[in-house]
Amino acid sequence: MNPPLGAWGLTGTPVPLPGGHRNTVLRVGDHVLKTTRRSEAAMSWLLPVIDGLERVGLSAPRPIRSLRGTLIVDGWTCEPFFNGARCDPSYLKQVWPRFAHETRGIQQRQAFASATALLHLPRGGDINLTHLPPPLTRAIRAAWWALDRKPPCVTHGDLNASNLIRADDRVIVIDWDEARVDHPGFDRVALDQGTPAEKHAATAWEIACSWRIEPDHARTLVKPFLAHHTRTRNANHPSC
Repeated sequence: MNPPLGAWGLTGTPVPLPGGHRNTVLRVGDHVLKTTRRSEAAMSWLLPVIDGLERVGLSAPRPIRSLRGTLIVDGWTCEPFFNGARCDPSYLKQVWPRFAHETRGIQQRQAFASATALLHLPRGGDINLTHLPPPLTRAIRAAWWALDRKPPCVTHGDLNASNLIRADDRVIVIDWDEARVDHPGFDRVALDQGTPAEKHAATAWEIACSWRIEPDHARTLVKPFLAHHTRTRNANHPSC
């Protein structure tokens, strides 16, 4: 699949970038073009999120509008390229709660759903629970049900060293493809601050989110996840 370079007035030879397990990621000069499964509305949702990120001293690649004024052309997006070193997620431990507070009023991303909503809805974002075996779906929902009722906020969904770049005096958070409004614990787990319940809920999310897109990865998580689910259930409901 060739990116529509002309849609952004770009020329040159696209060069593949590492990462991008679910999307094709190419560099063209000082720009990055990526395939996306998201809608125009879901991409536009990122703009106030990035504003909130910048207010707490962080940065993110801001999607660039095409010459026709859209953020998506033929399934591709464009954003600026940032060159720098990977950054340890622990750097965000202090600032990320401020970002969560800064974005608390933002509504849910279009076509996405939080873990709380997915206790009743069958799908949202990359998750479609109708594709999973019913016993696994019940275990996943039990993990999400066990989360406390902290106020939802914007959640990046994939904070790790490969998605954090230190460039000059800034830290840039990239790859917001899975971002949504959800429980803050999903990002706390990535920052090694999550509670046991949050870690279990995050594993449940990873299984459900990867089930069709990265099936081998999802299935490697199922056995230990179900074992933990069984231990937790037995501890909460001991036999007489």
